[in-house]
Amino acid sequence: MCGISLLSGDPLVVSPSAAAAAAAAEIHHSVKGKGVSVDELKEALLRRGPDNIGCIRRHLCADGTVLEGDGCNGEGKSGRGEGGVGELLFIGATLHLRGSEPVAQPLVSPSGSVLVYNGEIYGGIEVADDENDTQALFSSLECCCSCDCHALGRDKTCPCCVSGGNSVPQILSTIKGPWALIYWQADSNTIWFGRDAFGRRSLLVHWPTSDDSRFVLSSVAPPSRARNNSDATTNGFVSDPDMSDCSKASYWEELPCGIYSMRMKNIGKDGTCVKDGWIVEVNTHEWTDSSLNKLIKWERKLTVPNIDNSSVDGGNHHLSQNVVSSGESEENNKNGVRKIDLLSDSSLCSASCITQSAHKVLVALRDSVMLRTKMNTLFQGGSSKFGDEELAPIAVLFSGGLDSMILAALLDQCIDPKWTIDLLNVSFDGQLAPDRISAIAGLRELQRISPLRRWCLVEIDTALTDLKGESEHVMSLIHPSNTYMDLNIGIALWLAAGGDGWVDGSACLMQDGSRHMYKSRSRVLIVGSGADEQCAGYGRHRTKYRLGGWNALDEEMRLDVQRIWKRNMGRDDRCISDHGKEARFPFLDENVIKTLLEIPLWEIAKLDEPVGKGDKKILREVARLLGLQEAALQPKRAIQFGSRIARESNRKNFGSNRAANQASAGSVQIHQHMQ
Repeated sequence: MCGISLLSGDPLVVSPSAAAAAAAAEIHHSVKGKGVSVDELKEALLRRGPDNIGCIRRHLCADGTVLEGDGCNGEGKSGRGEGGVGELLFIGATLHLRGSEPVAQPLVSPSGSVLVYNGEIYGGIEVADDENDTQALFSSLECCCSCDCHALGRDKTCPCCVSGGNSVPQILSTIKGPWALIYWQADSNTIWFGRDAFGRRSLLVHWPTSDDSRFVLSSVAPPSRARNNSDATTNGFVSDPDMSDCSKASYWEELPCGIYSMRMKNIGKDGTCVKDGWIVEVNTHEWTDSSLNKLIKWERKLTVPNIDNSSVDGGNHHLSQNVVSSGESEENNKNGVRKIDLLSDSSLCSASCITQSAHKVLVALRDSVMLRTKMNTLFQGGSSKFGDEELAPIAVLFSGGLDSMILAALLDQCIDPKWTIDLLNVSFDGQLAPDRISAIAGLRELQRISPLRRWCLVEIDTALTDLKGESEHVMSLIHPSNTYMDLNIGIALWLAAGGDGWVDGSACLMQDGSRHMYKSRSRVLIVGSGADEQCAGYGRHRTKYRLGGWNALDEEMRLDVQRIWKRNMGRDDRCISDHGKEARFPFLDENVIKTLLEIPLWEIAKLDEPVGKGDKKILREVARLLGLQEAALQPKRAIQFGSRIARESNRKNFGSNRAANQASAGSVQIHQHMQ
């Protein structure tokens, strides 16, 4: 894990179809020197703290052959010999977290294929305990069919496919875990690229424009190109209609989740060469795994409670409606006798049903945390220079709220009891911020349920006015996200990932009870993203339920999950990874998502009940099963409000909270307000 990039060294017309490609070629022209440089890409990836970074070049010739090249010095001059057409530059930055031996990217096979991969594999592809997951994936990809029959829908007649060979989309569809990758399949002269179905790893794309006619992929945007270019017009491929205005005005856009390929055809024979560049067609591939497709559709079996399927008090008002509509007269029901009987029956099994469901969620979450915190030989060896009392290989983004408390308690169950667990807490109002207050209370509760564990609450304090260059840098990290809400969240996450703060030795029950400076050395950060979307934790969920009932709530939650890649995951991954930390999201594990979808919606949340009780009801029960009685009652607070950065941002940028609220500051784009 760390970061990946691909840069085409020559003009490239990218289009979703051959016909559109021909049309795009008519207006295509190259203006070199205006786009991102190789050095800028490298510098952006190096900030992510890799153990190594490497580059591989591939020179494409007009006769369809490919020449190898190494290194990434200079500005990517094509190095084309006579008859040469173009160049591809692959950059891979690696943070060693898995495998018995260090692995440097890009990986190159004897056939000439190249892979740069940013992700983890927790299932679908077998990875031995001492094996690096990138190597395991590369081996699987190299066994794939090199024909394009899968893309063209002719796999039933292809000898390779008929004989049982897998396609690249089939392999990628089986991966359980977050990933983004760029793969050059040498045998077919095809670039494969994409990111997992929930966008848990960032991948930005620059589609060729009149301003910069190269095709570029990168895990993060270099600061020089993390700004709007209003005169840039996209040639050809528009990946997401929801992004139309913002995408066209920006050098970068978030690559939508999915699998893509570009086959670099025999340019000399098919006439697709355009002056100094070439035309390629972008293919979008379907996920081939049926279980994954079910998760992407995010369809719950039981949404609206009724007499037959209601087992908990979450459906009480619907039970009453169903009784009246089933033929019982209003007279017979005016005293509520029949209703009381039904409600009493449901109340008897309410606690039992919710507890059973909560136990299933608890098991799935524990397995998810276990998979994401499994230590291997290399990781332990790299940490052996620290004493046991100093070793804190994994940290938790910690607010003391429901989600982070559950994750901290599960992490305690999953890793060696001799290791410290760092709890990273950010505040822009010292000890007065709501998240600081709940974090201190949460620390005490964790110490109560696990007194032998060393818990280290890292208090990361700052003032927004002290962050000048840091704010500018975070703006480049969140790009192409560009609202004040994105920036506030990004700054809080970035500071937390840095892990640079203070520890109260007395509160953390340390031998040295003094308050001292501390910097977390953890390279893995456990984050609670995905819990609110799946368990109805946002205020808008309560509004949707009040206005439209269960179906409206279900639809809003589905929308949240299906757009989480665009709203949250890429931004968060970039901000956390900038410190050489790897963010891991247990709530977005495929099996956790599947488990939550199998539970009736009225057991997930009961929004007739007050805040802090009915929202995320299933997770509150999970917390109780873990012995976290106080955490089970914590209300939802987004990090920008709990840390009070939103309040400080509103005062700084709008004059007051009131003015910011009137302007709907959270959704205001930064450059619009500055204008």
